[in-house]
Amino acid sequence: MTFNDRIFGVLLIVLAVAYGWGATQFPEPFGGAESVGPDTFPLILAVVLVLSSLYLIVRPDPDNAWPWSRTGIELIIAVVVLILYAMFLQPLGFIISTALVVGTLCWRMGARPVNAYVTGAISGVVVYLVFSFALDLALPLGLLSFLEVG
Repeated sequence: MTFNDRIFGVLLIVLAVAYGWGATQFPEPFGGAESVGPDTFPLILAVVLVLSSLYLIVRPDPDNAWPWSRTGIELIIAVVVLILYAMFLQPLGFIISTALVVGTLCWRMGARPVNAYVTGAISGVVVYLVFSFALDLALPLGLLSFLEVG
């Protein structure tokens, strides 16, 4: 696995560079450049991915068997949920999509369904408010677009 981890680390660095380059291709926001713009968070994620990948290359994990039992199934469920999140973020909106994803992932990690989806709803609303009002970055409202002010 150490060799596989190193190959995976190199591939992740390539992905991070492509992702970071793609983030720099966003058009300049109306009104001129800002310190926090549409490229800020993707660039931060690209840097974190590069640093994580370098760690994976330098200090790979020892050989472990792939968890094809319940853990492997849970990992596949998590990947499917995140892909669906990306697909439905625009039509459903950030708050609803995030509530469903966080709730589902919390539930799959062992929380009671009601507690999991309440946590997801609170997370979606809080993150939306932080991005919209504190950072002044627009997130899609989707089905909740009737709540949009101005």
